Amino acid sequence: MKHTNRQTETRTLTDLYRALDRQHAVTITYLDQDGTESLRTIEPYDIRTTKTGRIEVRAMCRLRGEARGFLLHRIVAYTCHRIPYVLEQPEATTPAGRVTVVRSARQLIARELGRDYLPTRPIDRRTATLAA
Repeated sequence: MKHTNRQTETRTLTDLYRALDRQHAVTITYLDQDGTESLRTIEPYDIRTTKTGRIEVRAMCRLRGEARGFLLHRIVAYTCHRIPYVLEQPEATTPAGRVTVVRSARQLIARELGRDYLPTRPIDRRTATLAA
């Protein structure tokens, strides 16, 4: 079992992306909002960034049998297995263009930088000025 406090967040994300790509189950020790630790086996199908900047692992939870979101900073420890997925993954319910799917650490970094440095309002010819 790998403890997340003994490695970088990038290493944890790399392992989770690898499990997602290979469609292998992952057992996690997860810290709930009230501070209770629970042991769950999940089947990750998406890793995304929330509006607050947190990284969320969307996965099918074998304990509940339904889709759940797990915040990366609350995963205390994990083990990647060679067990294949057994639960059906949900269909996408959000319209195209509203959610950016990130499949690698490089894409996540590019997405975060893009969000931080993109203009907050639309720019057109009337409002833009040329740099000297």
